[in-house]
Amino acid sequence: MKITKNKAAMYLIGLFIIAIGASLSVKSDLGVSPVTTIPYTVTYIWGVDMGIATFLFHLLLVFTELLLLRKSFKLTNLLQVVVGVIFGLFTSLCNYLVFLIPFPDTMAVRIALLILSIAAVAVGLFFYVPAEIMPMAVEGLMLVVSEVFKVKFSTVKIALDIAFSLISLLICLIIIHTMGSVGVGTIISAVATGLILKLLNRWFGEKRDKFLRNDL
Repeated sequence: MKITKNKAAMYLIGLFIIAIGASLSVKSDLGVSPVTTIPYTVTYIWGVDMGIATFLFHLLLVFTELLLLRKSFKLTNLLQVVVGVIFGLFTSLCNYLVFLIPFPDTMAVRIALLILSIAAVAVGLFFYVPAEIMPMAVEGLMLVVSEVFKVKFSTVKIALDIAFSLISLLICLIIIHTMGSVGVGTIISAVATGLILKLLNRWFGEKRDKFLRNDL
């Protein structure tokens, strides 16, 4: 598929906004989104920069795709590693910017940060997905699992979101005896992000698609 200027701009803007959302969820300290739980657990326990942890997580997911697809694995799927590098850099930058904000000392502020983080991820997905350039490794793995095991994508997404969260929760409970990256915000994010995205598509999807068509 041809990559136009508008598509590239929307794609990168979407990735950056998703990274902002991830950083805001960390700042809220109420639990990060399911797909962020494992990278943040690595950061939370071992002190690895979250951008690096995110890239390593994406690398692991691409390797998992290779194991599942074997000879059917396409070399273009390796571009997800490049996307992982870009998103990792965005994550590191956003973490730096967000952590310049004083730590929230009231529950009201923490809840506000969580709401902003969920909204940001939804807005980022609103721009990033329709650009259809290259999925991040998380979505890439979900597509592969859906293809290999003949399961609906929506079912695979729910299953992997739960799996990522449980893995993170178990690691944190075993090593540091706390829930770590998993919290009430994780559950809220899993439900609310999709709902907000549906509303954005309903209200602004036509204008976004027109913007993409005008660049053909």
